[in-house]
Amino acid sequence: MKYWLFKSEPDDFSFDDLIATKSKGEIWDGIRNYQARNFLRDEVSVGDGVLFYHSSCKTPAVIGIAEVIETQIADPSAFDRDSKYFDEKSTEDNPRWITVKIKANKALKQSITLKQMKADANLAEMHLVAKGGRLSIQPVKHNEWEYILNLGLE
Repeated sequence: MKYWLFKSEPDDFSFDDLIATKSKGEIWDGIRNYQARNFLRDEVSVGDGVLFYHSSCKTPAVIGIAEVIETQIADPSAFDRDSKYFDEKSTEDNPRWITVKIKANKALKQSITLKQMKADANLAEMHLVAKGGRLSIQPVKHNEWEYILNLGLE
């Protein structure tokens, strides 16, 4: 089992939106960074844990826990000519963009803000707080996962 941090802008898709999908979950479409795509394609597995992170908002923070429920999905937004994520080089036979489906497990009792994480020595090596840690899909070490859950679920 691996752990990940998935970033989402709450005005586009919030943790509450994910909760509303219930056990059906939602695909994580629109990823157009090759490194993030490679994580989704090559490393993310069913059952992996996801820290759901609200970004590009007043208070960026980890606000919930999710789980990967399906992998190796060709990103349908790449084939939708009306989507801002349309990619004319991607075909259904040879998709360039792969995604996964996740479902919400639970909201944290207390959100863990980016400011808190940057100030916490226990999270100093986390990708999110590192300079240039802008990827929308990031690996999270087991000890970081446990530490954040302990903070958020107390």
